[in-house]
Amino acid sequence: MRNVLIACSLLWLAAMAGAQSAEESKIIAMENAWNQAQVQHDSKALELMVADTFVDTEYDGQVLNKAQFLASIKQPSYEPSTMVNEDVKVRVYKDVAIVTGGYRVKGTVKGKPYEHHGRFTDTWMNLNGRWQCVASHSSHVGK
Repeated sequence: MRNVLIACSLLWLAAMAGAQSAEESKIIAMENAWNQAQVQHDSKALELMVADTFVDTEYDGQVLNKAQFLASIKQPSYEPSTMVNEDVKVRVYKDVAIVTGGYRVKGTVKGKPYEHHGRFTDTWMNLNGRWQCVASHSSHVGK
């Protein structure tokens, strides 16, 4: 009987790990889609990804709500040409996921070139069956 319980426990853990991996993959795909939406100034795509209560804390300490964040994406003076994440890790806790990683962004602001390297933490929640970001924080780490 003990061996059966151990075997059932191991199968359950394997099933949970597989389910979590699927959720992690979904969230990483959304993080990558987020980057592409920013490069393409696609605020409509980002509007679906962020919750109504979304809070964004930028690398310079500026805090934006959802409307302010979406408006910043539309700014024509901000032209990212590449935006990629690296070393991304996702931790899923039932209906909450914490994503950490690094990012690299190149582009121009008001015609002047820039390159940012930093770290980010995003908090996602499964709200009514759909993952949405509720908070994002980024910080510069230099080149």
